[in-house]
Amino acid sequence: MRPHAVHAVIAVKSLDRAKSRLADRLRPEHRARLVLAMLADTVTATAAVAEIVSVTVVTPDPAVADMARTLGADVHPEPRQSQAEGLNTALAATAAALRDAHGPVDLLALQADLPALRPEELSGMLAAAPRGLRSIVIDHEGNGTAALVVRDPIAALDPRFGPGSARSHIDAGAVDLTGDWPGLRLDVDTPADLDRAVALGAGNATRAVLRDIGWPSGVHEHVPHVC
Repeated sequence: MRPHAVHAVIAVKSLDRAKSRLADRLRPEHRARLVLAMLADTVTATAAVAEIVSVTVVTPDPAVADMARTLGADVHPEPRQSQAEGLNTALAATAAALRDAHGPVDLLALQADLPALRPEELSGMLAAAPRGLRSIVIDHEGNGTAALVVRDPIAALDPRFGPGSARSHIDAGAVDLTGDWPGLRLDVDTPADLDRAVALGAGNATRAVLRDIGWPSGVHEHVPHVC
């Protein structure tokens, strides 16, 4: 095992519950396709980072699990009935299972909807995260958590995702990482977020779905996105 290797965990809820804040712009089947595409771009970027030796997707949804496996990710099941707190429980359980399998390793929990994420952003964030501590990357809105990293092979992941998660993580001792990582910070919940991701340079899978479903903002323009 490489020293300071990182194992990443990404949680995805059931597709029929995903992205409700896009419901006024996208039909349910289009939202489901978009969730899978954004997951594909997030996993692809994450797996391209040398320090990250595994990516595990925790989900109750078989379509999400199938997509994750086609991308080379591992899959950890989550009970379908899990709600917001259940998601944190599932992340913590998956992190514990990774340490059971691989020993004392560093951990990274990421949002699943980071379509403009670049591998170099993750590499820079991991380099900036202080050893022996838990750190977070606050999302573009300033109150959520885009990433939680534990550069301590013993400390628990202790995820606190949900409303106000940035403050909750910081109050629990996490360090706020302040690097310039716009793709890492841009999780997509609203139509405006999606337009920002397109402008920043969404990944290939996301752009392909948006073109196919007729999303109007800039997806036919060429924005380089190299993973």
